[in-house]
Amino acid sequence: MSDRTDDRRPLARHLALFVALYAGYGALSPFLPLFLERRGLPAHEIAWLIALAILVRMVAGPLAGWIADRWGIVRPVLAGAAALAGLAAFGHLAVTGFANLLAVGLAYAVLTAPLAPFSDALALAASQNGRRFVYGWVRGVGSAAFILATSVVGWLVPGLGIEAAILIGGGLFVAAGLAANGLGTGRPPEVAARPRPRLGVSEVLANRRFRRVVLAASLVMGAHAMHDAFAMILWSRNSIPAGIAGLLWSEAVAAEILVFLLAGPWILRRLDPGRAIGLAAVAGALRWGISAETVALPALVAIQCLHGLTFALLHLACLKEIERCVPPDLTATALTLYGPLGLGLSSALFTLASGPLFAAYGASGFWGMSGVSLAALPVAIGLGRGERSRSGERVRT
Repeated sequence: MSDRTDDRRPLARHLALFVALYAGYGALSPFLPLFLERRGLPAHEIAWLIALAILVRMVAGPLAGWIADRWGIVRPVLAGAAALAGLAAFGHLAVTGFANLLAVGLAYAVLTAPLAPFSDALALAASQNGRRFVYGWVRGVGSAAFILATSVVGWLVPGLGIEAAILIGGGLFVAAGLAANGLGTGRPPEVAARPRPRLGVSEVLANRRFRRVVLAASLVMGAHAMHDAFAMILWSRNSIPAGIAGLLWSEAVAAEILVFLLAGPWILRRLDPGRAIGLAAVAGALRWGISAETVALPALVAIQCLHGLTFALLHLACLKEIERCVPPDLTATALTLYGPLGLGLSSALFTLASGPLFAAYGASGFWGMSGVSLAALPVAIGLGRGERSRSGERVRT
């Protein structure tokens, strides 16, 4: 009985962390631009603040990962950064003017940069390759917490003011810091025995399989850029009410949660990560190709379900491959290179490209995104072949 209880403790602790962390994001992120507008910033200053924050995260994330892996302090850095991120969120309430809000916003960006990748790294290690629990469970619950927090804060803001989003989001980040502080401190024996890396970033970037994973993920995720930026505009132009559009977004997130909790682990027991990434690439090509041809509601309902494959399955497969091909004491470094740098840079570049593409071609511009997603398929096939080669070598030996 005690052994079974011990096995449940890591899952419960990581569930608490992911709920607090993603609820914090859900409470604050969707409402922060509105808060900045209410503080008197014009649209171009809001855009600059958000863009600079993205750039800062792209630098701060890998740097934090290298420091945490170099000294073996992933959990303390996560706990401290989450708590300080909550305080930085509160700091938005104390300042006005572009310069002051930019300073607070950049501090918030630095502190939030390592939160998601470090949480992933610790959850992957604690899951013991699925023997204790399935990583998708905690990530799926995190997505559900994001939706719930966004809905609750959206209901509270009209009565309490936009400041409620800042207060609730900041408080949840502090709670995430406390939850992270309660995680186990032990390191796996193979990690403790390995000398700590001197050139962690260089070692990870020299890993060919890791580079292929980042390239494939960057293409599949980057292809979401036009949808994320212009789907609501396209739907509105075609007389789809805002309420229906909101339900379409919720359907996509619900599909994501379903794949994280159930379908994704089931698929990955039957497909190697390379083939799963290829499946996500093909699903993305299909999704954006249909988006280019029709805005009929039945078609939109059908393709929004594909978000479970184009995002959640992709994420699970990439993390599984990174866990396999990167040494355990470089996981935080790898995930900060994969997320804030690799996917962040890709999303920024494809978002910039999607503006002129949508302006020139409208919905037909989604064919470009379909081609981008499909371009990941040869990379994924290469990963799958490499996995089969490694399996063959193990069998022969």
